[in-house]
Amino acid sequence: MFSTIFFIALLFNAAATLRSSSYWSKFKSYFVSPDDGARESLLTTGDSESSPSHLKEKHSALLKKYLAVYLLAVLSDWMQGPYVYALYLEYGYSQHEIAQLFVAGFGSSMIFGTFIGGLADTFGRRKFVVVFSIIYALSCVTKHFRDYWILMIGRLLGGIATSLLFSVFDSWLIKSHNEAGVSSFLSKSFAVAQYGNSIVAISSGLVANKAADLTKLHPIGTEGTLLSKVYVGGYLVPFDLSFCALVVCGILVSILWGENYGNETQSADKEEDANKKSWYSDFVEAYFTTIRSKDILYTGLVSSLFEGSMYIFVFMWTPAMKALMPDEDIPFGTVFATFMVCCMAGSSIFSTFIGSMKNEKFGVFVFSAATVAFILMTLANTAITAIIAFLLFETTVGCYFPMMGTMKSAIVPENKRAAIYNIYRIPLNFIVLFSLLTDLTPKTSFTFCIFMLATAACLQLRLSKRTQVIYTSVATKVADDLELGDIAEDLSTKNSED
Repeated sequence: MFSTIFFIALLFNAAATLRSSSYWSKFKSYFVSPDDGARESLLTTGDSESSPSHLKEKHSALLKKYLAVYLLAVLSDWMQGPYVYALYLEYGYSQHEIAQLFVAGFGSSMIFGTFIGGLADTFGRRKFVVVFSIIYALSCVTKHFRDYWILMIGRLLGGIATSLLFSVFDSWLIKSHNEAGVSSFLSKSFAVAQYGNSIVAISSGLVANKAADLTKLHPIGTEGTLLSKVYVGGYLVPFDLSFCALVVCGILVSILWGENYGNETQSADKEEDANKKSWYSDFVEAYFTTIRSKDILYTGLVSSLFEGSMYIFVFMWTPAMKALMPDEDIPFGTVFATFMVCCMAGSSIFSTFIGSMKNEKFGVFVFSAATVAFILMTLANTAITAIIAFLLFETTVGCYFPMMGTMKSAIVPENKRAAIYNIYRIPLNFIVLFSLLTDLTPKTSFTFCIFMLATAACLQLRLSKRTQVIYTSVATKVADDLELGDIAEDLSTKNSED
């Protein structure tokens, strides 16, 4: 049954990918041919700097640089994910001790990650990708020690790195698109990144599984010596591969990426001034920017509610499947691969509809579909119903990330982008900690997600009803003052020409 479902998901993804690709336009051209003269006129109007082909080339070059670094970063994350719990269990720690380590990781992301990630706006997003690589690599190193407190330090470092992963990369990408004059391609970039992320997830799972089986977990020293607590092999091999990916990631970002900041113009003098600011000032400014703008606040709430539901789903889908199929040997690897294929299809669906539908309105459909998926999960009495619900939700996950990335790029002010993205993760981590610290059944957890996603859909509906909003009018008044001078100058020039 699971192999059949995986095959159907592959066909669904292939159809969605074809529909969103340029090949679909070529296919349509055989049946509906546009006016050749008008098309030629559009392609040749204007200078080479602003022509569509030139912009596509600039966007393609920028996207390749981004993906070379970003996909290595998510590869390192996917490599570790399935083996953290298994490694702690292999080391002989109790369920209570393992739970403490996981809580420490999410708590670190909520507290330390929020402040540290917010500094990227002032000191540079590229620098903080390097910081991410170093911190996450150190976290991998700590896994080799069978010492509770060293492992705890590793979880704290991992929590900080996770905050950077989900804020600094997007911030750099958005600013780079604006600087290159290809901001109209931003939605496509997010969709491609999500598609690539899903491919990396499947590939890393296969590679890590093979790597973990190569050798047995064992200490490098004899009992009673200092090295007896240092282990290699087994479940540690995926962490070693992750370490290598992070080293390459740190090197490539230093070579391929240019630096960008939250401010439109950032000089060495301004960076020296930033060093004199209080360490928490960026967070405070971002916090007040968030609560003073309903659009920014609602976007954060919507993001936290959906991603919180996603984390709960990650924790609960396995026990839910086991409860429905207690006597079956469930191929979890195949199920996970099917999930990722549906995520790929979701990103293609986003690419298909974003050209003809307002992004915020598309988000309403995404959250509504996710709500329906959790209703089906809650009511499911058979495995096939549950699987259909799971796949529907994973498809919405694939739609969600490019949709939310595009929406946040328009709503969140550039000068506080990374800081606000990390503030968005505070309620998310509260939701995750709540799910970890409470002993809820899968059905109860899924019911909780229904209310969260229904709330997210209502908030998204409010955002979609905005007609013509200047997203950053409240948050970037200082920047607006500078821009008004340029606008006035342009108007003056235009009037004089008239």
